Amino acid sequence: MYLTPEKKQEFFAKYGKNTEDTGSPEGQIAMFSFRISHLTEHLKENRKDANTQRSLITLVGKRRRLLDYLKRKDINRYRAIVKDLGLRR
Repeated sequence: MYLTPEKKQEFFAKYGKNTEDTGSPEGQIAMFSFRISHLTEHLKENRKDANTQRSLITLVGKRRRLLDYLKRKDINRYRAIVKDLGLRR
C-alpha cells in the first residue's frame, strides 16, 4: 500500500500542528496532494481506468475546497501551504 499510517503521520507532523492533528487543513491538503500525484502516475500507464479517473477528480475537488476554505480563513497559511507543496494556484 502506498499510503501507510507512518506516511500519514509524517504529513500531519510536517504540515499540521502535531501528529494527532489529523483535521488540520494543511495536513489534509498535503495528503490529498500525495494521493493525487500517485493516481496521476497510475493513470499515465492505465488510461482506460475510469474508476481511478473518477477518484482523481473527486480528490482534486476536495483539495480545491480545502484550499478555498484556508484562503478565506487565513491567507498567510494558504500562501505557505501552496508554496511548500508547489501548487500552481
